[in-house]
Amino acid sequence: MTPKPKLRQLELHLVSEPGKQGVLVRDPLRLADRSVYLSIALAPLLELCDGTRNEAELRASLAVRAGVQIGPTTLEQVLTQLDEALLLDNDRFAQAQASALREFRTATLRQPVLAGQSYPADPETLKSTLESYLVAAEETDPPVVTPAREVRGLISPHIDYDRGGPVYAGVWQKAAAAIREADLAIVFGTDHMGGAKLAFTHQRYATPWGVLPTASGVVDQVARALGPEAAFGAELHHRTEHSIELAVLWLHYMLGEKECELVPVLCGGFEPFMGDRSPVDDAEINAALSILGEATTAHKTIVVAAADLAHVGPAFGDGYAVDIFGKGRHKSADEQLMASVCEGDEEGFLKQIREERDQRRICGLPPIYLALRLLGDTAGTVTGYAQCPADQQGNSFVSICGIVLD
Repeated sequence: MTPKPKLRQLELHLVSEPGKQGVLVRDPLRLADRSVYLSIALAPLLELCDGTRNEAELRASLAVRAGVQIGPTTLEQVLTQLDEALLLDNDRFAQAQASALREFRTATLRQPVLAGQSYPADPETLKSTLESYLVAAEETDPPVVTPAREVRGLISPHIDYDRGGPVYAGVWQKAAAAIREADLAIVFGTDHMGGAKLAFTHQRYATPWGVLPTASGVVDQVARALGPEAAFGAELHHRTEHSIELAVLWLHYMLGEKECELVPVLCGGFEPFMGDRSPVDDAEINAALSILGEATTAHKTIVVAAADLAHVGPAFGDGYAVDIFGKGRHKSADEQLMASVCEGDEEGFLKQIREERDQRRICGLPPIYLALRLLGDTAGTVTGYAQCPADQQGNSFVSICGIVLD
């Protein structure tokens, strides 16, 4: 174990049950098949493990900052658990990460992560499930204005199907004809692990119905322009990230037996662009979009942003419950965002989130922004919107939308 423990970027889940209050710490890369639970009293230790303190300093800081006294044996046990779960940024983690990346790149395909969990793994059962969402969407969705031009892209949720099924169905059904004409699909998905602005892969995405081939020639061009580290530095995130997977499943369903190549692009955080710096001035983004733009002129292309909107309430760290009036205010803010998307105004979309200081955690910002930039002159039509519950008390929600872009 390193003398000064440093945590990696991790998933933190609040646990609030009778007699049990704490934090469950998980590795988003799933390199180890385990997680670590810390009581609420020890939770401040997570912030202190930043690589600047040894064990004695950690104990002293925990006592001063949180008023928690723990002995050296207890701290050693906690740090050992974190290390064994590969949650510390050290040589042990680096070796496991390198091994996982080699395995991912040499595999015949990218296995579905959520099959059998968030959706049925059996192809026929899965088909029936998606069809049930389509029927429900047809029964509940209000009529929408038909796009003035041919559909070239869409904004799809990446929330689970149980909560977002009708919104998924509404937008994918409206884009069905364009999808069946496409021979290339560029899918921008939120990289919830963050880090690199863009993460490409040569790996092929599989669904219970088979495999969608990756447009390796396009990926190669991007890699030559950006350099291998910029293009593939976060490639391993594709292994467990769900955003693209949940969109690709609908894409494959709508394609049926038709062949279509895929360019899956995970999009990291836009934190560098929350101030004065603009993505328009970013060389890597510009180079990648230029090559992807050339691909759209050479192919019949559908562009997909797999993106949710706001994440609000105690489940996401807010110190307040969202009541019916709060939901109304957030809906109005979401409608402003969707209006910018429908106007093809990616800069207006980004500006609103900047002005909010991203306090509503719009995790779909990078994929939506990049999809709009790639499409250029575009206009959209909203096909669905929902505020999906994010805790059992109904105090938190995730907002999602469906938009077709022509």
